[in-house]
Amino acid sequence: MLARFFARRYLFSRQSRSVINVIAGVSILSFAMPVAAMIILLSVLNGFGDFAKAMGSAFDADLSVMPRQGQTFPIERLDTAALRRVEGVGAFSALLEQQVLLEHDGMQAAATLRGVDPAYDKVFPIAQTVAPGSWSVQHGDLDRVVLGRDMARTLGVRSVIDQQVAVYVVRRSSFSSLLPVDGYSLRRFEVSGIFSLDMESEQRYALISLRAAQELFAHPGEASALAIHVLDESDVARVRREVIRIVGNDFTVRTREEMNATFFRLVTFEKWGVFFISLLVLILASFSVVGTLVMLMIEKRDDVATLRAMGADTRLIRSIFVGEGLLIGSIGALSGAVLGVGFCLVQEYFGIIRIPVDTLLLKSYPVVLRWADLLAVIVAFAGVIVSISQLTVRSVMKRNKL
Repeated sequence: MLARFFARRYLFSRQSRSVINVIAGVSILSFAMPVAAMIILLSVLNGFGDFAKAMGSAFDADLSVMPRQGQTFPIERLDTAALRRVEGVGAFSALLEQQVLLEHDGMQAAATLRGVDPAYDKVFPIAQTVAPGSWSVQHGDLDRVVLGRDMARTLGVRSVIDQQVAVYVVRRSSFSSLLPVDGYSLRRFEVSGIFSLDMESEQRYALISLRAAQELFAHPGEASALAIHVLDESDVARVRREVIRIVGNDFTVRTREEMNATFFRLVTFEKWGVFFISLLVLILASFSVVGTLVMLMIEKRDDVATLRAMGADTRLIRSIFVGEGLLIGSIGALSGAVLGVGFCLVQEYFGIIRIPVDTLLLKSYPVVLRWADLLAVIVAFAGVIVSISQLTVRSVMKRNKL
């Protein structure tokens, strides 16, 4: 208690105004900026990560049921009635996909053609991403195709009015390298819409009806996966266990994270890479406290002698100056935290900093403030400032015999 009193007095007392107090103010600022930067950078990376995950969810289900052996399975093998009764299952959709070649006006592109059933838009938020055109892979008996924006650009499809795309599919059972032309099936589809998501999805996928895909790929009544949407308030792990119990050992059930394990690891590594780089900046900024403490301890040499004459021991003297360093760092960290959190909240609700690219789905930089990140910054700061203060005070007291 007495040590904290002296530390506060040395920093805030009107009678103690000197160049050291000015330097202490600079030290506070040097702590505030890195702390604010760490909070802002982590929040921005959270925002971009969540955005990428949300956009990817148009093709990555909460749960995906796939056969353990082979690439397709008869849909009738799954007890869909039992799946509907599982608490937490919002909807599910059968999918059938295969690599194909698309052609339009002499321009070609390789694509993953995905056949989807009528429940697809209940499982994935695809309809809201389609513009121009509309989300419609089947109109009566007429089958249509929905292209990704980048895929449409590659094929030269600039509108959805009277546009057709040719789809070439390899006949795996009858393909011959001697007569490759006879080894392909060809079918033309009218373009009904163009979806806009992340670049990878736009370059890779084209969507048709499940019925058309089964005919085109020669897999009647079959699917390559069953995509399941889990309600937001439900526990995905619990729902997964129920689904595994129903589908049996012939199928695997994977979560979105397991389907995109590499992507999620990269997002995590990038975030914590930025964290440790920012921590290095914070460590460098902490050396300003070293200079402040050294000058303060030299200036207060007479005060130390007086305190010792009054009975103060080395532990109390050390606690006073360590407390001074902690006080400087704490004020700086608190100021930085207020600045960083305030900026994140303003950006989140008002989007004051815009992304200067009109073609992106985001108009402003996304930020997601997480208390776990704030706690990590606080713990890192505490470790830095305590270590620096302790080492500096012990070294100065030993060398100057205070």
